[in-house]
Amino acid sequence: MSIYYDEEGDYLTIFIGESKPNYGEDVEEGITLFKSQETDEIIGIGILSFRKRAKSLKDIELKLPFKINFSTLPT
Repeated sequence: MSIYYDEEGDYLTIFIGESKPNYGEDVEEGITLFKSQETDEIIGIGILSFRKRAKSLKDIELKLPFKINFSTLPT
């Protein structure tokens, strides 16, 4: 899993698994789902204006349109 936050642009991205060719699909204003070009499987999410959406960066709860099972991720 890779998580990147661009503080200047206030943009958070979360990707599951290894990097692969993908495309973005906007699901609402400022929320982009990234899907594998090969399988159309959701592999990540991008959130614009993340700081404005989160009340506190120390206590963040996101309702993502997919579930993450950490026990199946490679260590």
